[in-house]
Amino acid sequence: MKRCPQCNRVENVETLKFCRVDGATLVSDSSTTFQEAGTAKLGSGSGAPPDGTDANLNRATAPTTILPAQPLSATTNVTFTTYKRLNKKAIAVIVTAIVAAVTAAIVISYRAASSRPTINSIAVMPFVNESGNADVEYLSDGMTETLISSLSQLPGLNVKARSTVFRYKGRNLDTRTIGKELGVQAVLNGRVIQRGDRLALSLELIDAQTENVIWSDKYDRRQTDLINLQNEIARDVSSRLKLKLSGTDQQKLAKNYTVDPEVYRLYLQGRFYWNKRTFSEVQKAVDYFKQAVEKDPNFALGWVGLADSHEDNDRPTKREYIQRALQIDDNLAEAHASLGYQYMCSYDWIASERELKRAQQLNPNYPQAYAWNGARLMMLGRYDESMAEIQRGLQIDPTSNGINFYKAVCLAASGRRDEAIQQLKKLQEMDPTFTWAHGFLARIYAWNRNYAGAAEESARAIELDGRAETAKLLRDAFASGGWSAFLRESMQQRGSGFAALAALSNEAGGDKETVIKNLVEGADRGNFWLFLIKTDPLFDPLRGDPRFQALLKKFDPPR
Repeated sequence: MKRCPQCNRVENVETLKFCRVDGATLVSDSSTTFQEAGTAKLGSGSGAPPDGTDANLNRATAPTTILPAQPLSATTNVTFTTYKRLNKKAIAVIVTAIVAAVTAAIVISYRAASSRPTINSIAVMPFVNESGNADVEYLSDGMTETLISSLSQLPGLNVKARSTVFRYKGRNLDTRTIGKELGVQAVLNGRVIQRGDRLALSLELIDAQTENVIWSDKYDRRQTDLINLQNEIARDVSSRLKLKLSGTDQQKLAKNYTVDPEVYRLYLQGRFYWNKRTFSEVQKAVDYFKQAVEKDPNFALGWVGLADSHEDNDRPTKREYIQRALQIDDNLAEAHASLGYQYMCSYDWIASERELKRAQQLNPNYPQAYAWNGARLMMLGRYDESMAEIQRGLQIDPTSNGINFYKAVCLAASGRRDEAIQQLKKLQEMDPTFTWAHGFLARIYAWNRNYAGAAEESARAIELDGRAETAKLLRDAFASGGWSAFLRESMQQRGSGFAALAALSNEAGGDKETVIKNLVEGADRGNFWLFLIKTDPLFDPLRGDPRFQALLKKFDPPR
């Protein structure tokens, strides 16, 4: 038997440990605790009743065997204290178990994050300008472009080019859709607010497949600290991508091209207008680049910006700008690529190849270096190699207008006209305002004797270039007099893409001597498009002329 030391209830069930009335711990009947508490000792094994008990007692009316409650003895207090201590121990065990479970969950979560594979492809989406002021749009765009440029220099990381991600600007698409369309593992979103002289920037790095936030952070800096902020962001993002950076890689991320925040701000404004690519907007960019290098003549990026603005005009001056940049920083990939382009347009094939290859080595993720190298090979008639280089550029920047255009030209020059037409139509769908796509399609239509298509595409290109009146004159000429009238009008409008070609046409009253003279002068200026004389059937009337043959030799591969 067992007995409750508090209420004296006797329990006959040996397996019970606690009283069913008050929950106290039961004690054995034979224990000293019972005796010291004044509990009557039950009869012996003979079954005789205890002393002083009448054996003939009426069981129905007899008093219960549960004796009156007695004051707790010291021993009982010890037992009760032990019970309370046991309860405290039980609570402690439970709390410890909970803490252990939570800790285990945190450790598992941390290990899961630590075991997350290295991210090797990312799209830095255009930062959103939440300042409510369109005049600082250059700042959000410029910070995006600078971060793309910094991260793209890291080996093993595929960073989508500016022209690719900026097609998503203003579009409300979910991260999974963007990741799928661009083929990247992660997407970085940013929001910029300018308040007075301070900048607030919020960033979120998101897993493109799960849409889980990998990392987020906020930065609040003075505008004068913009340069250091850019470097800090680049370091933070690269660390969250779990990239293993060498000392050289870390130096690239920490590199500052100027210490003057005003110079950097002017450069960002210049890039903002340069990226619009229209003549008037690029001229605005030139003004900002000039202000930047005037304030800091050792700002290499400013000199490259000047060299890339209206790059086909005044080539000697452009080469001078590039050389200034390389004297400041000989490891600037953009400068080597620009110099390679200028050498290419001077038909210095060996120097061009050297500079373009150097640019690719310095920054394997710079798409323009591959595009220009593809153009160099195309000009030499090495079309398969050209296409391989162009495709490499498109892998980095699949939506680039310029690189997609080079692909179409390479297809056309190599005799694959139908594919070239499809490529140009695809490019027009991507960007209906891209003038070059319409102008070159007009040329291919003329090769195929689709004169109506050639006239319309030529007029459309001129119209997009801001010369609506000239476009109307060309359309009216074709409508009234057909192809001959269109060519005659083209000769009158010197800005027409067919002006020089029209001079070769007998029906337009052309002058072949004038064409030869123009071609020679174009070669002296470094005309990029001169290489088309190799395959363009519109130049067939000139192929027997020794002067024309001399021009063709400029495009012989170097020995």
